[in-house]
Amino acid sequence: MTVDQTNFENSADVSRAMTPVIPSRNAIVFPGRTVPLNIGRTKSVAALEKAIETDSQILVIAQSHPQSQPVDVEEGQTGTAPAPNNSVTSGELHRVGTLCKIDRVRGGGTQGNYQILLTGLSRVQVVNFQDEPFIAAGYELQPDVDDADEPTKVMLIESVRTLAKDILSLVPADTKPLADLIDGIDDLALLLHLSAEHMDIPLAKKQEILELLSLRERALLILDLMAQQREALRLQGTIREKLSTRIGKAQREQMLREHLRTIKEELGDSDESGPGGETFLDRIESAKMPEAARKIAREEAKRLESMGSSSPESHIIRSYIEFLLSMPWSSATEDHFELEQARGILDEDHYGLDKIKRRIIQHLAVMKLMKQMKGSILLLVGPPGVGKTSLGQSIARALGRKFARVALGGVRDDSEIRGHRRTYIGAMPGRIVQTIKRSGVNNPVLLLDEVDKLGRGYTGDPAAALLEVLDPEQNATFTDHYLDTEFDLSKVFFIATANSIDSIPGPLLDRMEVIEVAGYTSAEKLRIAKRHLIPKQIAEHGMNSDQVAFSDELLLRLISSYTREAGVRELQRSIAALCRVATEKVLAENATLPVQIDRTILEDALGPEKYVHEVAERLVPPGVVTGLAWTPVGGDILFIEATLMPGTSNLTLTGQLGDVMKESAQIALSLVRANLPTFVPGFVYEKKDVHIHVPAGAIPKDGPSAGIAMLTTIASLFSGRSVSPKLAMTGEITLRGAVMPVGGIKEKLIAAHRAGVERVILPRRNEKDLRDVPDDVKQQLKIELVDTAQDVLRVALGLTVTASPIIPPVSISMPHRPGEHHHCR
Repeated sequence: MTVDQTNFENSADVSRAMTPVIPSRNAIVFPGRTVPLNIGRTKSVAALEKAIETDSQILVIAQSHPQSQPVDVEEGQTGTAPAPNNSVTSGELHRVGTLCKIDRVRGGGTQGNYQILLTGLSRVQVVNFQDEPFIAAGYELQPDVDDADEPTKVMLIESVRTLAKDILSLVPADTKPLADLIDGIDDLALLLHLSAEHMDIPLAKKQEILELLSLRERALLILDLMAQQREALRLQGTIREKLSTRIGKAQREQMLREHLRTIKEELGDSDESGPGGETFLDRIESAKMPEAARKIAREEAKRLESMGSSSPESHIIRSYIEFLLSMPWSSATEDHFELEQARGILDEDHYGLDKIKRRIIQHLAVMKLMKQMKGSILLLVGPPGVGKTSLGQSIARALGRKFARVALGGVRDDSEIRGHRRTYIGAMPGRIVQTIKRSGVNNPVLLLDEVDKLGRGYTGDPAAALLEVLDPEQNATFTDHYLDTEFDLSKVFFIATANSIDSIPGPLLDRMEVIEVAGYTSAEKLRIAKRHLIPKQIAEHGMNSDQVAFSDELLLRLISSYTREAGVRELQRSIAALCRVATEKVLAENATLPVQIDRTILEDALGPEKYVHEVAERLVPPGVVTGLAWTPVGGDILFIEATLMPGTSNLTLTGQLGDVMKESAQIALSLVRANLPTFVPGFVYEKKDVHIHVPAGAIPKDGPSAGIAMLTTIASLFSGRSVSPKLAMTGEITLRGAVMPVGGIKEKLIAAHRAGVERVILPRRNEKDLRDVPDDVKQQLKIELVDTAQDVLRVALGLTVTASPIIPPVSISMPHRPGEHHHCR
C-alpha cells in the first residue's frame, strides 16, 4: 500500500467540499512528510482559523508565478514578516497540491503571525476555487498509480538508498540521523517523497515530482536528479581537497582551532570546563580510560566542538562526556587480606552467625591466594532483621573497601539495571553503573538488596538483566546502554540479600552461592541487645551507660512477650522506646541515676504484653495439636484443632488451607479410619462429621509438613486423649504410614524454643539437619525422631497401633529439593 492510498483511507473528507487553502511560495509538502510553516497574510490566517474550527485539514498549494516580494516564510527560514495586505489569487496557484493535517499551532494574538506544523495526507487535484473571504478549493484525491512489480520496487528502493547515502557522505555535516531514517523506510512512495524534500532542486522540479502519479516514472525522475546532484557534490569536494592540500596540515589545524576558539568566545560557547581551562579533549587524553571508551569520548567531544550551545543535542553530549570522565575506570582501593583482623571485625559487629562468618573468612582466604576477585557471588538468605545488610558492611570494612548498596525491591524495568539508550529523553545509566560512579572506585563491595523483590513489567525483566552482572564469566565486559562501552565489573565484590529464594528465577539463583542466615534464639537476642542494641540506642538518645540500666530479666520479658520475630529489628525499636522514657526521667529533678528500666516503665512505654504463649496452657481438650511451620520471615508455631459432630462422614477444612495441606488432612483421616478398630473399638465414624480448623484464618497456609500434626489431631479426637501443649511436631505423612522429611528444621526448632515448647517430634531422616540448630536450643528441647505413623501416635498419645494398613516405610531414595513444599504462610 502506498502513502497516498493509506492517507486516502485515513482522510476524514474525500468529497469536493470547499477546503481552506494556504498558498506556498517556496515549499512543497509531500504526502507522508511533516513540514513547519510560518503564516502571516490576512487570507492565509483566515484560512488557517477556519480549518482549525472545522476538521483541522487544509490544502497547501504552491504558487505557479511567485511574487517578487516576500509572501510567506516557510520551513523555519528567517526573514521579514510578510505584509498583511500582500495577497495571492487562485489564478496564481497550481492545480495539484497536498491535503494536510494541522498538527500544532503556535503564535497568533495581536501580531497575527502563526507557526504551524503540517503533515501531508494525500495528493489532490483541484476542481474549483473561491477567492473570498479566503482562498478555498474543491478537490479530488489522487492516489499513486502502483505500476511497478515487486522486484522492480525492491530494485528502485535500493537504488534510491544507495544514491542518497552517496550524497549524504559528500555533505560536510552530521547526516547520520537522516541516513538511519532512510535505511528504516521500506515504502517506495515515502522514500521518494523524503528524497525529493531534501534535494537541492528548484521548486518547479519538486512540483513536477508531486504531480507525477506513476510510482515508476517518479522514481526514475528522482534517480536522475540525485545522480546529477551527486556529481555536483563530488566536483565541489575535489575543489576543496585541492585547496586544502596547499596549506600544511599542522598549520591548517592550528588556524582552524584558533578561529573556532575565537568564534566560540564571541558566542559564549566555550567548552572549557576543566578547573584549569582544559577542554574536553585535553581532559579525555589525561583520563585513564580504556582505549574503547577514550575513542568514543573523543568522537563525542569533536561533535560537541562542531555545534553551538543552542543545539538541543549539546547538553546531552556534554552530560555524557562528563559521565565518562567521572567513571572510576582505573581508581581502586587496596585490599587488606588479614584474616584475623577480618574475623575480629565480624565478631565485633555481629554476635553468633558462626557458620556464616566462617564461610566469609574462607571466601576472603581464597581471594588472598588467588590475588583476584573472580569467583562466586554470595547470596545471604534469611528473615528480616537478622543482619544481612550489616554483614555486607562488615565485609567491606574487613577488606578495606568502600561499601555501596543498590535497592532492588520493586524494580520492574530492566533499564534500571542496564540503563537507557541516549536517544531517549531523560536517559540515565543503570543503577549498577550509577552506584559504582558514586563510590568512586571500580572494586567496591556492592550489596544488591532484596533481589527476591524484583518485579517483571511490560518494559522487561530486571532479573534477566542481572544475569550478566552476576556471572563471573561475563561481567568483565558488562555494557550499560547509556555508557555504550564495556565496563569491567569482575573486580566488584557482589553480595545479594533475600528473604526467600522461592521468587528468584532459577538461572539467576544458579549464579550465586546461597548462605542461609537463620533467626536468633532468645539467648542470642539477649546477648545482641546487651552488646549492640542497648549501647547504640543509649548513645543515639544522648545518654551514657551510667544514666540508664537494663536488667536481664526485663530484656527477656521484652524479647518473649513484646517481640515475636526471627531478627532483632522490632527489639531495637522497643529498646528505643524505653530509652525515650528514660531520657525524661534522667532530666527530672532529684533523678536517681542510673535510671533502672523496670516492668512499670516497660508497660508504660509499650503497653500490656502483646504475645501470650498459648503452649503454656496446661489443659487442652482432645483434638488440639501444636504444629511447626516455616515462613519467609522465620519459623512459627501453628495450632490444629478438630471437632466431631453428628453427620454423614463428611470432612470440613477451614483456615485458608492450600491444596497440599488439604490432601494431608485427607490422608491423615484415611489412616485413622483404617485403624479405628485397633485403638477405638466400637467407634461408628459413619454417623459423624469431622471439622478441622487451623487458626489465623487470614493467613494462607500450604505444604505437607503438617501431615503428622493432622494425623495426631484426628487420632486425639477419636480416642479422646489430649496431646501435651508442650509437644510440637512437623513431618509429612504418606498413605502407607511413612513419615517423610521436610525442610526448615532449624527455623522451626528455634520457633518452638521461642514459644516455650519442650518436646518436638521430627522425621528421622531430618536428623542430619540438627547439626545446624544452635546448641542451646537442642539442649532445652527433647527431640523425638520417628519413622512411621505408629511412632507418632505412640509418642504423642501413648497409643499402640499394629494393624496392617500402617506399615514401615520402604527403603527408597526420594530427592528433596529445599523450598519445594514445606511452606505454611
